[in-house]
Amino acid sequence: MTKWSLPVENSDALPIMVLDTEIPEEMGSLEDRLIRVINRTLNQIFREEGANVIYDFLENKSHVKREDVSSKTEAFSAGLRELLGSGAPVIEKLILKNLYHQLGLKFVQKRGHGFSDYLEELRERF
Repeated sequence: MTKWSLPVENSDALPIMVLDTEIPEEMGSLEDRLIRVINRTLNQIFREEGANVIYDFLENKSHVKREDVSSKTEAFSAGLRELLGSGAPVIEKLILKNLYHQLGLKFVQKRGHGFSDYLEELRERF
């Protein structure tokens, strides 16, 4: 049985899972884009069944519904950590890289920044 692992020390080593071409601004708000990127990233990594398990866990344990993820990012992060442990930051980084790519921006990891911090910076920009 082969074990797969992603290097987590260097954020540039994490692959960008390109979802689609950039989404034009008229295609939705930052919050709408975030929900789509989270959903697509989880589906690409865990397939639909696995993503549904994650959403069910988040709703039952963290009281975060799929459609509320963009407004409850800290609870989303905490729920991912509870469910996935040390894998949660890797998933969050992939979501952020995908979101930044969708917005035509380059994701640059910053020491001491968490998932919600990056999203807050994006909200201030857009």
